[in-house]
Amino acid sequence: MFNIKKPLVMLFLGFASGLPYILIISTSTAWLRDVGIDLSYIGFFAWLTFAYTFKFIWAPLVDRFSIPLLSIYGHRKSWIALMQIIIFINLLIISEIDPKTSLFLFGMAAFIIALAGSIQDIAIDAFRIEYAKISDQGNLAAAYQLGYRVAIIAATSLALIYADIYGWSSAFKLMAMLMCLGLVGLIFSKEEKNYSLGKLNFVNSIAEPLKDFFARFGFFMASILLLIIATYRLTDIVMGPMATPFYIDMGFSLTEIGAVVKVVALCASVIGIIFGGVIVKRIGIYNGLMIGAFLVMLTNLCFSYVAITDKNITSLSIIVGMDSLAAGIVGTVNIAFLTSLVSKRYTGFQYALLTGFMAGPGFALKGLSGVWVEYLQQIYGFSYGWMSFYISTSLLALPAILFLYFNRHFLINHEKSI
Repeated sequence: MFNIKKPLVMLFLGFASGLPYILIISTSTAWLRDVGIDLSYIGFFAWLTFAYTFKFIWAPLVDRFSIPLLSIYGHRKSWIALMQIIIFINLLIISEIDPKTSLFLFGMAAFIIALAGSIQDIAIDAFRIEYAKISDQGNLAAAYQLGYRVAIIAATSLALIYADIYGWSSAFKLMAMLMCLGLVGLIFSKEEKNYSLGKLNFVNSIAEPLKDFFARFGFFMASILLLIIATYRLTDIVMGPMATPFYIDMGFSLTEIGAVVKVVALCASVIGIIFGGVIVKRIGIYNGLMIGAFLVMLTNLCFSYVAITDKNITSLSIIVGMDSLAAGIVGTVNIAFLTSLVSKRYTGFQYALLTGFMAGPGFALKGLSGVWVEYLQQIYGFSYGWMSFYISTSLLALPAILFLYFNRHFLINHEKSI
């Protein structure tokens, strides 16, 4: 019998996971561009999210320790609760900072939010993996992604419209209030005890999960899997920090971006998330990975058309909708793929390690995305510089497609064995 409670719990936790990340990587860049900060600095600002990229380093702490006082509610839940409190407080702090005059302080508050958000993600990912059997992970991944996408619309559409009317300070205060919705996922959930979780010292809590991963897949194939993970979402990650500044540079107002573009993005994402869950169930993870990779590459190319044409909200909305549909599919399929590779003995560290490899190369490149755009604009001009940026980021999907294709037999056999 289908249990609706667990997907609902993951819906709220997905929202709590997505809100701080999107506020730092996307909404804050809109704030910075809106007050005239250079694209190069906005690109560098994306490096503040390194906590998400390297969260596997402190994942052993989340696996090994609980938070005093809060631990009565559960091992994973104690970490989630504390991080949500820290994020809430720092969103209120950042709302009182003017980035044009205090960019350093703005960045420090953003970094604390990113660090707390990354630790929260470790605990939520481990909680999700331990919360249900592998056969139900598709439903939980879809629910998590749906919550994440709702957080995106809140952190972008709602925040941008609110900022256009009441100012950026009020908008971030509103986001702090919305962060409290994550507590719903904690209140109505019961943590599943993971009796397989290894109780290790700090050194072994890093060494043993790594040894387990390479032992299960072999050194060569484990390396291939890490390469697939590292290249699969390069396109999305690298172009992400420049998305909203691009819309602003194309002449769209905050209200236009929030009320039209982001609403279309949410609707398309929901369809993509649902479709992604269906793909995992019907045609498998491997086929879903291949479909998603091609879709992301093709839809990202469409933005190069927007860059060299006159301002047209309808055209932009259609392209954003296509891109969000692809992102929804890719997000759900990718979570199912990463989950299939994780051992329940080391859920927190191994999942954090895999997501770290997923974000690693993109992390290095996305911080240079602003410099990348400005360099291309110096060569090709303003509009054609943006066009060249989107063409070049689309090509970043090719390595993952090739790795997937040439290792398809192993991936399909592994999928059948779980």
